[in-house]
Amino acid sequence: MTEISTNTKMIGLLGYPLSHTFSPRMQNAAFEDKDINCIYLPIEVKPDNLDTVIRGITSMNFDGFNITKPFKTEIMKYLDEVDELASRIGAVNAVVIKDGQLKGYNTDGMGFLRSLKKTLYPSIVNKRIFVLGSGGAARAICMVLAMAGTEKINICNRTYEKAVDLAEDINKYVPNSSNAIPMEYEEMEKAIKNTDILINATCVGTFPNVNEVPIDTNLLNNQLAVCDVVYNPAKTKLLIEAEKHGCKTMSGLGMLVYQGAEAFELWTGKNAPIGVMFDAIS
Repeated sequence: MTEISTNTKMIGLLGYPLSHTFSPRMQNAAFEDKDINCIYLPIEVKPDNLDTVIRGITSMNFDGFNITKPFKTEIMKYLDEVDELASRIGAVNAVVIKDGQLKGYNTDGMGFLRSLKKTLYPSIVNKRIFVLGSGGAARAICMVLAMAGTEKINICNRTYEKAVDLAEDINKYVPNSSNAIPMEYEEMEKAIKNTDILINATCVGTFPNVNEVPIDTNLLNNQLAVCDVVYNPAKTKLLIEAEKHGCKTMSGLGMLVYQGAEAFELWTGKNAPIGVMFDAIS
């Protein structure tokens, strides 16, 4: 391990709570593998302290940070510049600091897509998608999947108006697309029968609430592929139940690694050691 000194750079993970996160283990293994003098630190931030923390980080030896719940949207007002994709998504999960300027990116959507292509489908063109949630992760996933050529994306959220907002944004920003549809819970059963890929983009089922599921599992069928963005535990109760129904499944670990790899490359300009990152959290 590189000796920590005044030359050591820092990358933070801002969010609350962070007790479940694997990111420090993964990113520090990547820095060590590439012999980069940098450490990755989890920084729990209460909602009323975000402004103070951002000002402090900008004045310290930080090259950037990740941002997670509940700040992926709020962080945008503190940034000097936002990447075009992140702007379309309306959420940021990675920030690069250069010359005191903060630029925001979103690597969640591409991280999910890379994992999906590697694990389940080399192509998702014309696939029918059902997404649970409309927060930062859901926004990133839905926007990137729409851009990749999916046939339809049904979006279901506890607050229906948020699903409407996300669907409208997708249909506005993705050329020649009107395939995002907000969905009431009462319409779920019929829609899932005509779905190829079901995605849980909520935090339901995250440690320590490992027995929670975001959907009535009786709606699952063996024609579905079921994906969960939750990575702790690696196999959520939703995925366990999906396997019982004969579904193909994908955990959130792949998305975690691939979105982290894209952020690593933004911060360092070096290719991320994907295998090392997977090994660090397995």
